[in-house]
Amino acid sequence: MTDNDLAAMAAVLMQSRQTILPKRLVAPGPDAKQLAMILEAAATAPDHGQLLPWRFVLVPQAARPRLADVFGAALIERDACATSEQLAQAREKAQRSPLLMLVVVDGQRGDAEIDLFERIVSTGCAVQNMLLMATALGFGSALTSGKALKSAGLRLLFGLADGEHALCFVSIGTVQSRRPARPRPVPRDFVTCLSGPGEAATERDLAGFSYAF
Repeated sequence: MTDNDLAAMAAVLMQSRQTILPKRLVAPGPDAKQLAMILEAAATAPDHGQLLPWRFVLVPQAARPRLADVFGAALIERDACATSEQLAQAREKAQRSPLLMLVVVDGQRGDAEIDLFERIVSTGCAVQNMLLMATALGFGSALTSGKALKSAGLRLLFGLADGEHALCFVSIGTVQSRRPARPRPVPRDFVTCLSGPGEAATERDLAGFSYAF
């Protein structure tokens, strides 16, 4: 396999990744071997100082009712007038997707000179690697967040230490249905070129690079 072949395969994989809402992810989820591959992919993320500033907490089916209780309590804390239907919807979110894990980033572990932003970037890279591996294995995936992540109940349930932050949940499973893929942004939507002193950036600045913007 040539470098070009490998690059083409990587491009196809990255373009194939699509967010699938957890309610559209059904069993079967990854088996033990596939889960190991997904988690091992996280270990290839860049990690300045080898802090390992992230960890993942799996939420098996037996623990979902406890998470549902936390989601329900967090809703009541935010809105004491929440209806029984809204409460049921909040609790039901804990039951979606066969594989569910919480992403935790540690803002204090190891070298204090490596700030939280850099730790979050490392965590994001680890998560993206897992999503790509899940895609390569034929699964759908999604990241979800919400106000419940900041609740005292969730911190207690997952045993978060001082300095740890619940970043998001990762859901992985078999795709039941998917929406058409949304258009991806193109490089000109998010790339500019740093100009020299007294110069203004123009389209011509980018044209000097080999990439055709």
